[in-house]
Amino acid sequence: MSPAATPRELADGKLLIDEPADGVTRLTISHPAKRNALDHPILDAITSTLGELSSASSQTRCVLVTGAHGMFSAGYDIGEIPDEEFEERAERLVAHPFTEAIDALEAFPRPTLAVLPGHTIGGGLELALACDLRVAQQDIRLGMPPAKLGLVYSHTGLRRFLDAIGATRTRELFLLGRHIDAPTALTWGLVNRVAASAELDAVGLEIAGELAANAPLSQTGNKRVIAALLEAEGQLPRDVEEELIELRRASFSSQDLREGMRAFAERRAPQWRGE
Repeated sequence: MSPAATPRELADGKLLIDEPADGVTRLTISHPAKRNALDHPILDAITSTLGELSSASSQTRCVLVTGAHGMFSAGYDIGEIPDEEFEERAERLVAHPFTEAIDALEAFPRPTLAVLPGHTIGGGLELALACDLRVAQQDIRLGMPPAKLGLVYSHTGLRRFLDAIGATRTRELFLLGRHIDAPTALTWGLVNRVAASAELDAVGLEIAGELAANAPLSQTGNKRVIAALLEAEGQLPRDVEEELIELRRASFSSQDLREGMRAFAERRAPQWRGE
């Protein structure tokens, strides 16, 4: 596909794929009705596309992930799941297609770059964090809302934040549940660059082009070494891992999570019951 070609549409048009520069494949989340929230079709399309692009025959040397309509992503699309189906469907979305997409992005052998043109929240922020580098528009906000919703986040997701910004900042992000601005995210190391709105696309493509032009054996080798070192430091005993998984599972069946989601949708303060 040439840089001028019309983007290919996947997931009913909610994921667009094009090649804006030599060796660069861009995945654009386009789900404006839900603020680019991540649903099954989008996540499955990301996973399958990354599988195709990771083949030895692929000419892709860098994957750029971004969002359309002035947004990156508002996270998981669980806000409108009926209450009686919430536990099963919400956990299924987060535990399978979301995890698979994140893992596929993190395991992609060549460099990846997230370009954030708008607010980047919850699972959208973890998706960006699974990329090697991140560039944010200077006036956006980034945040993790589990504390405001009653959700226990996955230990694998929290590990990504610990690796990126350390324990002190991870606690602040997850326990306060506040949003931070892009300049703060830059000082934390949550993003690598901040750019003005008018310059964001150009800065993103400049970095993507540089990543794609560097020595491929060095890029794939260094990515593998970094991943192996981080993985070695993050190993948990099996019984501890099972305990953490159960904490997360229990939050999906809690009344507090349902109340948190309702309160968020209704723009009111939640009434927590601790159960």
